[in-house]
Amino acid sequence: MDKTILRLENITKTFTGTLALNKVNFELNAGEVHAIIGENGAGKSTLIKVISGIHQPDSGSIYLNDNLVSLNNSLLAQKHGIATIYQEPTIFPDLSIAENVYMGHHEYNPVTRHIKWKKIHDNTVKLLESLEVKLDPRTMVKNLSAANQQLVEIVKALSQNSQILIMDEPTSALTLSEVKDLFKIIKHLKNSGTSIIFISHRIEEVFEIADRVTVLRDGHYIDTRDVSDVTIDELIKMMVGRVLKDMFPKIKIERGDPILRVEALTKARQFYNISFELHKGEILGFSGLIGAGRSELARAIFGLENTDSGKILVNGKQVYIHNPVVAMNYGLAYLPEDRQHQGLVLPMDITDNVTLPILGQFTKMGLVNTGRETKVAKKYADMLDVRASGLWKKVFELSGGNQQKVVLAKWLATDPKVLVLDEPTRGIDVGAKASVHKFMGELASQGIGIIMISSELSEILGMSDRIIVMCEGKITAEFTRKEATQDKLLSAAVGLSGGQKNKDRVKAKK
Repeated sequence: MDKTILRLENITKTFTGTLALNKVNFELNAGEVHAIIGENGAGKSTLIKVISGIHQPDSGSIYLNDNLVSLNNSLLAQKHGIATIYQEPTIFPDLSIAENVYMGHHEYNPVTRHIKWKKIHDNTVKLLESLEVKLDPRTMVKNLSAANQQLVEIVKALSQNSQILIMDEPTSALTLSEVKDLFKIIKHLKNSGTSIIFISHRIEEVFEIADRVTVLRDGHYIDTRDVSDVTIDELIKMMVGRVLKDMFPKIKIERGDPILRVEALTKARQFYNISFELHKGEILGFSGLIGAGRSELARAIFGLENTDSGKILVNGKQVYIHNPVVAMNYGLAYLPEDRQHQGLVLPMDITDNVTLPILGQFTKMGLVNTGRETKVAKKYADMLDVRASGLWKKVFELSGGNQQKVVLAKWLATDPKVLVLDEPTRGIDVGAKASVHKFMGELASQGIGIIMISSELSEILGMSDRIIVMCEGKITAEFTRKEATQDKLLSAAVGLSGGQKNKDRVKAKK
């Protein structure tokens, strides 16, 4: 029988009258990868903050190795061998790997009080080698990729002899190959006896890496199952409380005339000779690995990046887009990849965020007509089914899915003709994803042309009418919806052509 290393019984936590966790139970075995899944607002983040000592439960019990403990702060949790790796790295970018790994627990010479730098360096080398990672401990963390920054967090946890490692959305910013490398390390840690709590919105990852999975919904414990004994459909039903019939509700639409045309658009070291057309009512998917130049291209089309050469035409007429205001005047809207830093003003409320791009419509002689402003914000918040206690709610208090809906509402309020969506469902739960996909189809049916950039192949294949694949800043293939397969997209994403037909297409565009 597997030894239980961590046990939570009837954990309850409330915040200003909101019940975040209601008598939640959870068990973690030694040497186990245990996934926790649920929609945004299900209580996942609150639960892991209780385990890591950031929040203290109102009631309930926590046992470590069958001993009742009180985790009153994060330092105490660390002393009990619990380490947490958050979605956003909590490291010092201007310090080296070794300095980050031993931050807070440097070894000193007891006489001189000097830090034992050589020992710290040698220990960091050993820890990296134990994970079969080749990195120089003297490297500045700011020069590392997102994947290697996560490795620094893992090595930091190992340096403190952590026996429980909590990983919160660890793959959200990683490429496919980086995810594979991370999973190898997770399996290595598991085999060495480390217990891992794995949080992810990507259910397919749960089946690849986890031994067991616990489902939360609306702050309640639903069930714990062996991954080998449950299906994706069963997990989704447990998460959302209903059968989710169609994750990709694609509406068949007769595409209209070209609304946007890009000709030989180039920006040195980012993208080269990009040409394509977007039609009214069409969802044009852009696929490729992280770093392929897709986001940079989207930013250039919206006037956030200057280009070196090429043309942009809207409704057949060449336009010169030097900034987002000009782009909006031509009917373009852009939902950025990073909603929290680029798409929202987090301390502001829902109304202020939704109406920010069109604030001039409600202003006269320096005064804002708040009544009209609120009416418009409510219209689009209701349209997107933004779930909040009121439009006065600060955006940072919303779940990831509702934050994404606010960004969409903001740009829909500008009445766009072309909508550029960069990773429209990143970091949101399956229920919110299905809602966003459904709304995309409805927008396309109204004649809006949509450019969708996504790193999720299932999303690209499920929602696109046509798919363009980029690699190292260049278009390597184009597929119709019927032609596209996962293998073809992956081949083109690493620079291999998807067939002679696509070679000919790309050549013709150039």
